[in-house]
Amino acid sequence: MYRGRLTRDLAIWVDKGMIPSATAEALLKELDSRKSSFSVGGVLMIIAAVLIAASILLLVAANWQDIPRLTKVFGIILLIWIFYLSAALAFSRGADRFGAALLVLGAASFGGAIALIGQLYHLSGDTLDAMLLWFAMTVASAAAFRSAALTVFAGFLAFVVFGTYLEQYEAEWRGIYAFWPPVAGLVLAVLAQWSGAERSRHLIYILLLSWCVWLYSLRADLAVALLFVVVGMLAFLAVALPQSPVSALARRRGASPAFYSFVLTSLGLGLLHFHWTEGGELALLALLTIGTTLLALSLEGRDNGAVRYLAYVIFAAEVLYLSFVTINSMLGTSAFFLLAGLVVAALAFVVVKLEKLFARKDGEVAR
Repeated sequence: MYRGRLTRDLAIWVDKGMIPSATAEALLKELDSRKSSFSVGGVLMIIAAVLIAASILLLVAANWQDIPRLTKVFGIILLIWIFYLSAALAFSRGADRFGAALLVLGAASFGGAIALIGQLYHLSGDTLDAMLLWFAMTVASAAAFRSAALTVFAGFLAFVVFGTYLEQYEAEWRGIYAFWPPVAGLVLAVLAQWSGAERSRHLIYILLLSWCVWLYSLRADLAVALLFVVVGMLAFLAVALPQSPVSALARRRGASPAFYSFVLTSLGLGLLHFHWTEGGELALLALLTIGTTLLALSLEGRDNGAVRYLAYVIFAAEVLYLSFVTINSMLGTSAFFLLAGLVVAALAFVVVKLEKLFARKDGEVAR
């Protein structure tokens, strides 16, 4: 997505004579040379690794009864070593994409080995412990090889662990296991920083949002929904306001921090609609929702496309929702829309003035 936009912008700048075509080509080559840049070949290599892993498992399953027990154990262990040593050899020769695919095969084989040995020797423990061991070894492997592919694989395993916990304990709160998503998120954040897998941070945000949804499902409490709104909005302001001390650091991570904090705020506002369903409470909630979208647009609407489109969707959804919900009467609904329109107009006026003020200050700093 970013490369496409950059390519279009460079073409416009070249046509206008702002930069020579050689510079544009050099910029695109530099972008493509980055490890985090998208590569069709790399994606196809990972898909091939997943398909080969599936074929190996099916081949073993088809001849399961005819394979001696020790052969099964030594075979799967040998397979793991072959994949990891081959990956190390591939990295040493500069075949990074092939090495990443081999690492994925090795990690998948390790998960199969856990299940195989547990089944053959009837080892004590449960599925959750096995998944935690698989996640831990994948994280260790990703750290040892500084592999972005294994970091992403570990991110998906974090979801598997969380899903296993919910299934095993019937989505109830059970001690320290209930804190798995934030703990896994912290581990993955450190691992992503170490391996350079910036895109894997999306998995961390989604995992934490899933945890928030589960927390709300435990009690469906109004206070939890309000907490999501407050925490999400504070986080959004912290990363979006130029005066915030963490704004510069957050912007180095791209659009994700502002977008996902706004998602958390929107999640809380959406859940509040199940509690405040009529009268003054609904009117207040509607104004709060519309005001939140306008604030998000004023702070991040220009530079953050994800926040901008999400704000559009929420604004439209809120207006449609209010159209189908009568606030005391049709006259009351009309009055509400009139009041909301006046508030939006006033906010637009304030935003325009603030933008001019910020632009003037930026110009003075630049001089």
